[in-house]
Formats: sequence, structure tokens, C-alpha cells
Amino acid sequence: MLNRTYAHFSRYTPLYLWLIVGCIAFGRSYAISFNLSDSLPGTVFLIEKNQGLNPEPGETIAFLYEGGAFYRKGAVFVKITKGLPGSIITSTEVEIGHHDYFVNDVFVGRTKPYSQTGIPIKRASVGIVPEDHYYMAATHPDSLDSRYELVGWVRRDQIIGRAHRVF
Repeated sequence: MLNRTYAHFSRYTPLYLWLIVGCIAFGRSYAISFNLSDSLPGTVFLIEKNQGLNPEPGETIAFLYEGGAFYRKGAVFVKITKGLPGSIITSTEVEIGHHDYFVNDVFVGRTKPYSQTGIPIKRASVGIVPEDHYYMAATHPDSLDSRYELVGWVRRDQIIGRAHRVF
């Protein structure tokens, strides 16, 4: 058995080395993220790494979550850019504890006072998105995104890069 294993690795060493080099090269420019929530359609996203990216409205972006409550610090979130620096974020209370959020007068989502598991959750502030910050949202009504204080406005240095849905 040991002789067969040795013979296998001796024969395929160049292939394994190229695979390792390929993985390292891929990892410098790309990452893979798994969406374990219903926040966006899709389960697997290819992240095109780009530090210092200036996302455009409608672009799907991966960023690092700053942590707390539901997810660990450093978790990768994938959301859609809705607000750029200078965008005006407003909210209107539609019923007790529920607020509709708008980016430049366009509806982006509704907050709830409690998470799906019954944990109290604070809504985010409103105002003008500051320089080097972005308002990120998702399509699911229960998404943890910039509507909530736990995410808030995402800083440029939190952004990993563009996210492309694989499936």
C-alpha cells in the first residue's frame, strides 16, 4: 500500500504543485462565499477582490460584518449597493415599531422591532451617507442590512469586492 501511495505522489507531484500554485493565485484575486440566509437569491457567490472599490448603485458587493448579535465579527455579507456617499436616507414610521426606509426617496425596505427569533433589533439612523460609506440592502424583507444599527452604513474599508452569483 505504501509503495503504491509513494508511486502515485512521485508520478503526480508536478500536477499537485501546479494545483497548489493555482489555488494560491486564485485566492489572491478571488474568494468564494456561501449565502446561508434568504437575504439574496443564490447560495454560492464568487467574490472578485478589490480593496478600495467604489461600488455603483445596483452592484452586488461583499463586505465584512462588524459583528454582534446574530453573526460573528468578520462574517462575509453579500448585499446590493443602494446608497452612495451623499445619498439621503429617510424613514417613515408605518406602524408602531415598523419603519419604511428610503434612499433618495426610493423605498429600500422596512424595519421590524424584533428579529425572526424574537430578539430586539434597533433600526439604523437616517441622514446623509458620509464620504467613504455606502447603504447596502438585500431583497428579502428579513435581511440584516443597512436598515439596522448592527450593519449601518458600510465603510469602504469593509468592502472585499464585487460578488457574482454562481448558483
